[in-house]
Amino acid sequence: MDFPFDDAPNTAVITCCHILDHGAPILHVSHDADDGMWLFLCGACHDESEGRIVSLHYIYTHDSTVAQIARMPCGCMADRETAGRNWDIQREI
Repeated sequence: MDFPFDDAPNTAVITCCHILDHGAPILHVSHDADDGMWLFLCGACHDESEGRIVSLHYIYTHDSTVAQIARMPCGCMADRETAGRNWDIQREI
């Protein structure tokens, strides 16, 4: 399968320790309007110490369903209730 994102597989993205260390599902994704940074989070509240930097390829191999939002433009975010559900994409306010 081809890599679905326009960004390179080694692009740095932000995720949280809940996803990396505790197996929480990715439930919130943001594609920043200012710098194009991707954030893949579990949907819980976080403080800075819980953030982790990984590659976009790592996120994709961890949860290939993020391919469904690979073409989400900058300035948008996507949420879903549980893993395997459809993404709800909205413009960031």
